[in-house]
Amino acid sequence: MKNRNDLTKGNITEKLVKLAVPVMGTSFVQMAYNLADMAWIGRLGGLEVAAVGTAGFYAWLSFGFMILAKIGTQVNVAQNVGKDDYEKAGRYATAGLQAVILIGILFAATALIFRENLIGFFNINDAYVNRLAVEYLSIIVFGLIFNFINEVFSGIIIGAGESKVPFKINAVGLGVNIIIDPILIFGLFGVPQLGVRGAAIATASSQLIVTIIFIRHIYKAEYPFFEFNIFKGFYVKEIIENGKIGLPVSIHSLLFTLFSMGIARLVAVWGPIPVGVQRVGGQIESITWRTSEGFSSALSSFTGQNYGAGEKERVKKGYFSSLKLMAVFGSFTTLLLVFFARPIFSLFIPERQALLIGIDYLKILGISQVLMSLEIMTQGAFAGFGKTIPPSLVSIIFNGLRIPLALFLSMETSLGLNGVWWSISITSMIKGIIIVSWFLIILKKYLKQGVIIDDKRDKNKKICKEV
Repeated sequence: MKNRNDLTKGNITEKLVKLAVPVMGTSFVQMAYNLADMAWIGRLGGLEVAAVGTAGFYAWLSFGFMILAKIGTQVNVAQNVGKDDYEKAGRYATAGLQAVILIGILFAATALIFRENLIGFFNINDAYVNRLAVEYLSIIVFGLIFNFINEVFSGIIIGAGESKVPFKINAVGLGVNIIIDPILIFGLFGVPQLGVRGAAIATASSQLIVTIIFIRHIYKAEYPFFEFNIFKGFYVKEIIENGKIGLPVSIHSLLFTLFSMGIARLVAVWGPIPVGVQRVGGQIESITWRTSEGFSSALSSFTGQNYGAGEKERVKKGYFSSLKLMAVFGSFTTLLLVFFARPIFSLFIPERQALLIGIDYLKILGISQVLMSLEIMTQGAFAGFGKTIPPSLVSIIFNGLRIPLALFLSMETSLGLNGVWWSISITSMIKGIIIVSWFLIILKKYLKQGVIIDDKRDKNKKICKEV
């Protein structure tokens, strides 16, 4: 069938890598958006970085709402493409777009109305930083609507087994952002110098361009599983079913961001510079978690298609192939962050005070990269089964424990600010061990007992014993 990459046949590792590399490339593109902003803004100063980092938490928070629609859409598209039910896959795809547009508009409106209160939450005692953060947030929320749409478009296409298209389209957006970022920030070629507002405008504009290209591609490609007409009807049933899969992941993502904001507020006790360091350090560290999320997304589609087709052995081999690849990658990033912390961080904030704090951040967080990458990759395997609760539950519990652990290590020991970084690293390693172990138990049961080759939504298909 046209525009479908059948993941239920062929060499498993080859299929996974071919699907995963463009998805990881797309994740790198998203990471590069943020790093490009930080690299240019870092030339303005540490206070400007702190302002963008503070407002950036709400862009991060928005991801939790977007993923409510994206994850379920991608999984349901993948499973139904695996069953060759393109009509049903199309309904789930349309439902995903309808939901995410509504969510995006509501989030943007709320953030815009309460922008001063939202920035005030961090209790940063610097009027300049607070003012810049409010200005940045006021602009960036408009780009978030288009970012929401782009993520669901990517999920739909990846769910069908095609990952190169989202990568290419998002890469175009990155190119636009990299070009206009310094022009708007520093006022080049006769353009007024806009500072952090320029960074926000550049990002929002590039996201709009990506949305336009996605729409054009959808129309031109004529996907057999997707008729692009979100106004044809409101797919309430499919929106709810997408949401059931996405809800645990969404709650996990939202709480993760809220816990991180709590950590940031604790970090603010040491001043605005550590807040900026945390933001920049998190973006550098995202080389691991964004890559892992990219592979996780690919594994979700691979597992979903083979789960839907009843290919148990391919599900097993696909997971273990992914496990080996991510273990190697996680080891590489650990070495990179631990032994090259100084030259890496100095690319973004060369100021001495920020640099010293940033070096400690990267070295401490670097230790946890292997287990963190395995944790995130395994979340995709769970999602392919439609089982998003177990990894979300583990993550919520241990992410929540970061705050009391950070308070103890930073206030009750000699670690100081480094105690906050250790609380993040320790809990990441524990999560990785538990989530991988839990999935191996579920995989073992699945291989022994069978699998639902269709779900309760389709009464006409045979139902085997559910794991």
